[in-house]
Amino acid sequence: MLKIYNTLSKQKEAFHPINPDKIGMYVCGMTVYDYCHMGHARVLVMFDVIARHLRRNFPAVTYVRNITDIDDKIIARAIENSEDIYSLTNRFIEAMHEDERALGILPPDIEPRATEAIDQMFYMIKTLIEKGAAYQAKNGDVYYSVRKFDGYGKLSGKNLDDLEVGARVDVDSNKKDPLDFVLWKMAKPSEPSWESPWGDGRPGWHIECSAMSTHHLGNHFDIHGGGMDLSFPHHENEIAQSEGANGCTFVNTWMHVGFVNINDEKMSKSLNNFFTIRGVLENYDGESLRYFIMSSHYRSPLNFSDANLDNAKSSLTRLYTAIRDLHASDAALDEVSQRFDFETRFNQALNDDFNTPIALSILFELAKLINSERSKDIDKAKALSQLLIKLGGFIGLLQMDADAFLKQGVTLSDEDIDHKISLRNKARDNKDFATSDQIRDELTELGIILEDASNGTGWRRK
Repeated sequence: MLKIYNTLSKQKEAFHPINPDKIGMYVCGMTVYDYCHMGHARVLVMFDVIARHLRRNFPAVTYVRNITDIDDKIIARAIENSEDIYSLTNRFIEAMHEDERALGILPPDIEPRATEAIDQMFYMIKTLIEKGAAYQAKNGDVYYSVRKFDGYGKLSGKNLDDLEVGARVDVDSNKKDPLDFVLWKMAKPSEPSWESPWGDGRPGWHIECSAMSTHHLGNHFDIHGGGMDLSFPHHENEIAQSEGANGCTFVNTWMHVGFVNINDEKMSKSLNNFFTIRGVLENYDGESLRYFIMSSHYRSPLNFSDANLDNAKSSLTRLYTAIRDLHASDAALDEVSQRFDFETRFNQALNDDFNTPIALSILFELAKLINSERSKDIDKAKALSQLLIKLGGFIGLLQMDADAFLKQGVTLSDEDIDHKISLRNKARDNKDFATSDQIRDELTELGIILEDASNGTGWRRK
């Protein structure tokens, strides 16, 4: 049985879908004014793993991940760049999709843009005003009345009175209460705006996700996720808006991905210690980066460092080395699957709140067995290698040709490497071990590792 840690209840719970035939999951996506960073990468990868697992265990899954394409930061960046806002957002949406493809991330079923959901936002804001949960201030902005919602703080555990102390530091005189948050902002000169019942303006950030999620998944759905930094105030405000407007439970299970740390500090743009996905991909392949992200449980801090990325690359290399040159039939795969419990234990790990570190350790158990069987029972080794590929595929790993993975990133041509290997073999035959060692060392300097075997010498990247 699948168990998920629910941020709302602060405990692991058995997952009981509203409708077992169709799971609904909404994840807060990117605000597209810059390149995606490692925090985004972690959210993208982990919810891809989660979506893959749900799809294998339920008849249908609707995975919605939004794009925020109107926001203060977007407007500020467009002004800074002297760039049209739509040109800016489209450019970074395409960059985001490039990063996703590099990380082996399957696209969500639905990827709505905030600017395409304005009518849905109008409807929700209008409903909140009619119910007395929102109001239009004297400056024209529309605000949500936080104290009209009895459950405010139930996700974050924050107390309204404690929050008010902090809010009063910077009081907005237009608000009835310092804790109230904006639903609709009046238009400012040269900013994008839409006609609305309350005057020309644009939506507040929080209402965007409430409108998009309920439009595509209904007023009550199974899972809502995002980065841990969104739990308050964004997700807290989503609950208040959605439940205030619709009068029912908004989401059953809330999931939050932990922070990425740099030198034991949370990665953030304000600290200038963030790394973009494409920056990391200049030195590491996408699958190794994906492996690195999965090497820590999604709720735990992820410690970003070159050393940890190198370890991930090395670990993935070991897995690909285990399956290299081994192929088996589906029948052999079925037979070996029944004889061993790897798949059962792998699924148990994922069913336990998507415990990818345990799942990865099971892959290594299987790789070790493959390596031991190569010299004893090659048919068994081949069947086990197919099982390793199958289980890796459950979490988006090991789907490349092993040779292609092991040789990628090498600048020297295959022909040149084969020529050097031939020269080395001649030197060894002539007992010229000095020349043999020199050639090996030259290739090592170029990032090429030679592997001598009974059937000849192969190679892989360092």
